[in-house]
Amino acid sequence: MAIKVGEKAPDFKLYSSDKNEVSLHDYEGKNVVLLFFPLAFTGVCTTELCNMRDDIASYNGLDAEILAVSVDSLFTLEKFKEEQKLNFPLLSDFNKTASTAYGALYEDFVLGMKGVSKRSAFVIDKKGVVRYAEVLENAGDLPNFEAVKETLSSLN
Repeated sequence: MAIKVGEKAPDFKLYSSDKNEVSLHDYEGKNVVLLFFPLAFTGVCTTELCNMRDDIASYNGLDAEILAVSVDSLFTLEKFKEEQKLNFPLLSDFNKTASTAYGALYEDFVLGMKGVSKRSAFVIDKKGVVRYAEVLENAGDLPNFEAVKETLSSLN
C-alpha cells in the first residue's frame, strides 16, 4: 500500500552508486524529493533523471535534495550515473525494501520481470513527513514535476 501525504516517511538504508550507505535519516532538516524509477538505461527513466539533472538549480533553489532509487545493482547505477552525468545520488534498492515500504513496487513488470520499482515521486519535508506522493501504474508516464515544485515552494 502506498504511503500517503501526512504520514511519516519510512526510513531506509541503501547503498549509493559510489558505495556509501545512505539513509533518509541523513537528510533530516532538509526537504527531499525521493524518486523511484523502474530501471537504469531505459528510455523514460533516462528522460526523467536527465530532466532532474538539467533542472537541479530549481530544486537547489527550493532547498531540496534529490534521491533516485531503483532495484538495479549499485554497479549498474554507477555506470548509468557516469554516462548520464547525473548530479544527485542514485540508490540501489536491490533487496526491494524501500520500494516495498513506499508501496512503489510492481509485482509483475514487463518481459517476465518481477519486483521492479514503480515510477514514483515523494516530497518529504525537513521533519520527515510526506507532503507529496505520486505512484504511477504506467511506467511510461512521468511524475508531475510542477506539482512537486509547488509542494516544495509551499514548504519554504
